[in-house]
Amino acid sequence: MSVEYYRKKLIELRARVATEREAKKRDNEHYANLAKGASSPTSRVNYRKAKIAHAAAHDRHIEDLKREIERAKEDLARERERAKKK
Repeated sequence: MSVEYYRKKLIELRARVATEREAKKRDNEHYANLAKGASSPTSRVNYRKAKIAHAAAHDRHIEDLKREIERAKEDLARERERAKKK
């Protein structure tokens, strides 16, 4: 792979992290509104649990993307070293 490929990949991954953070904010707001407008205490508790579960899923996805960014940085460094040797 080329150095340009890894640079583009890093840009794409960083954009995906930003998109995921926005999605997390949007989901948190959505579930908070559902909990506020719930008709019974039981449904309110269920909405809060769903909010926590969805936030955790977003956090896991963000961490996965961060690990992927780190791997891409390592690959980019390796590719630069390989290009120097040529």
